[in-house]
Amino acid sequence: MNRSLLDRQLLLRRSSLTVTQTLEHLVGMQAQVPEAAYIGLWTRLENFMHDDLAQMLLDRRAVRMALMRSTIHLTTEQDALRLRPLVQPVLDRDLYKNSTHAKGITGLDMGDVVAYGRALLEEAPRTIKEMGELMNHRWPEHPPSSLAYSLRNLLPLVQVPPRGIWGVGGQTRCTTATHWIGRSLNDNTTLEEMIMRYLEAFGPATTQDMQTWSGLTKLKEVVEGLRPNLLVYRDEDGQELFDVPDAPQPDSDTPAPPRFLPKYDNVLASHANRTRIIADEHRKLVMMKNGMKATFLLDGFVCGTWRIVPERSSATLVVEPFGKLTLEEKNALTEEGMKLLQFAAVEATVHDIQFASETEGRQTTA
Repeated sequence: MNRSLLDRQLLLRRSSLTVTQTLEHLVGMQAQVPEAAYIGLWTRLENFMHDDLAQMLLDRRAVRMALMRSTIHLTTEQDALRLRPLVQPVLDRDLYKNSTHAKGITGLDMGDVVAYGRALLEEAPRTIKEMGELMNHRWPEHPPSSLAYSLRNLLPLVQVPPRGIWGVGGQTRCTTATHWIGRSLNDNTTLEEMIMRYLEAFGPATTQDMQTWSGLTKLKEVVEGLRPNLLVYRDEDGQELFDVPDAPQPDSDTPAPPRFLPKYDNVLASHANRTRIIADEHRKLVMMKNGMKATFLLDGFVCGTWRIVPERSSATLVVEPFGKLTLEEKNALTEEGMKLLQFAAVEATVHDIQFASETEGRQTTA
């Protein structure tokens, strides 16, 4: 299970796929932190450079928008148009059952809200605050934040550059995907197609896993319809695991190199049972109420967290393992960590690696 997941997630060896091919193979990458997708692609691809993704965003060949689980994902422009209609029930549920915003839109004609909001956003990309204030002029008795949140969930909004461009930043401004990309949403893609793609990237998986990844419910009927075309296994608890035929299933002793994963990497968020890559006792150390930490893998499993601390002309990679590391593991993490610093802290002239509770790091001067 572990090696199958790593292989399909391009984490056993770096791939020669293009960024477009990778984003479509992975069915998007969770990306509410703009830098995360760059790290996620770097750790999966050969010779990945920042501009490889940045230029796609600038050219509108890739976009960032709310999709699976109602979270921000980075996808190709084609997948944005294909996937958004399929996950609309997730965004509807998030809006109408939202403890903060559902009450604030009670009594509104949401058709009018969407039409008015679409016109504003296609006139010019706007921030959430700007959206709320402009909508509040039309509906003054309703909270601006709730009006803006309704547009975020009911319209297929994309976050436009410079947001999402490495090293640039900028406020989050949105417009509609159809206006930005210049094409209509694709209503022809089916849930069956989406589930098959999920299995290619995350399988074998249970129906509950599919629902955890997508945020959708009641997928059992969809999976039953696919059953004749799927392989079926049983896990140690007797649950059915579904998979696509001919999918890679490496031996359990296949070497798995150390890998640094960014915050919110989908490989940790796309199964109900995540023990195939992270132990339950470690999960609570990574998945916090306010987000998911960046992690590192040793022998295929999450063994700690990491962060980069910039200071003037230097950058320190702080590695925080869950347990004691062997010298061999430290050396392997140091080698990979230096590569990470060269990618993620390219402006720094001094790169340092420190392991938590240790005073000595390994240092190089560029």
